[in-house]
Amino acid sequence: MTTEPMRSNEELIGRVDVRDLEAVFATVGHDDPGGHHAVADPCPADFTWDYEKGARPRLDRLYEKAKRAQWNGQTDLPWETEVDQERVVMQNQAANSNGLRWSPEDTAGTALEGWGDKEWLRLGVEYQNWLLSQFMHGEQGALLCTAKIVETVPWIDAKYYAATQVMDEARHVEVFSRYLDEKLSGHYPINAHLGLLLDDIIGDRRWDMTYLGMQIMVEGLALAAFGFIHAVTQEPLLKQMLRYVMADEARHVAFGVVSLQDYYAELSTSELRERQEFAFEAAVRMKDRMMMQEVWERLEVPSQDVITIMKRSPERDEFQILLFSKIVPNLKKLGLLDAADGWLRQKFTEMGAIGFEDLVDTAQEVDAEADGSPAVRHVA
Repeated sequence: MTTEPMRSNEELIGRVDVRDLEAVFATVGHDDPGGHHAVADPCPADFTWDYEKGARPRLDRLYEKAKRAQWNGQTDLPWETEVDQERVVMQNQAANSNGLRWSPEDTAGTALEGWGDKEWLRLGVEYQNWLLSQFMHGEQGALLCTAKIVETVPWIDAKYYAATQVMDEARHVEVFSRYLDEKLSGHYPINAHLGLLLDDIIGDRRWDMTYLGMQIMVEGLALAAFGFIHAVTQEPLLKQMLRYVMADEARHVAFGVVSLQDYYAELSTSELRERQEFAFEAAVRMKDRMMMQEVWERLEVPSQDVITIMKRSPERDEFQILLFSKIVPNLKKLGLLDAADGWLRQKFTEMGAIGFEDLVDTAQEVDAEADGSPAVRHVA
């Protein structure tokens, strides 16, 4: 029996080399002129007449945890906190926690060669605006995707839980938007690579692809990113906000793992191959978005100069790979790393991320998070 070969990198991501920075920088996000972006959604809604609560016990436990864990973005966060954005950026740069101040050797011969403290400070401010903007856009993508899951997933316990996540995601969009408006100094449009990924997730007619793309891939990377920022930031409002969001996100990723684990065990080899390819494409798009092309464009820095610097500074790529620490163990638990003769394992090995495979998966980790009640969450 013969099987169809996996599609090539060029067929999946439009280029042969995952690390082709010229191709990555060729795609830059811009605001939609009308302020809206429509994506066709061909996925049918699925009613179920089986209303037995608790038929899927692990989903039922997540649902009960989620109901206890609701918080109010208006009243449970100290919005009166004064935020000096430049001071926050300088603290980050002093700790080298954002990895955005390269050495003179790295910047030699580029537009950044003559930069002083003023220019590096502006880069840090723009990066913070850009990063929080991408979180906000991603949370709106999660809001739409989870509303779609309520419609399309066939089990009542999953519909119950997904409904709580819709509320979570609305709250996350709200707090990131307010933080950007009141505490930082500007919004950015959605990164083009993130936008393409969200379009793919929303536009796929298969309900489990919404789970895989959003719950496992996008939410998994977000959980890792929030954890890194929470660990290094000294800004108390952002730190507390991220702590709240992280406890929600851990449940969201666990929801994906719990829901898909049994379902994927029943899929054919060809169906699993399609899921592997989707996961790989999503991973590359999420890695590409971290090149923050929109920031460099706003600062009028030639993309070729940035590419030159990044090639001289491979540790930046290593930092981006760390963001996959929550994704790889979850894909392993779903059986996607080793299906189809280990094709996805090979892809993550080439990306340098396979070393995370034996970390604790999020379905186990979620119980280590606070349950979300304000009384518990106010403890750092």
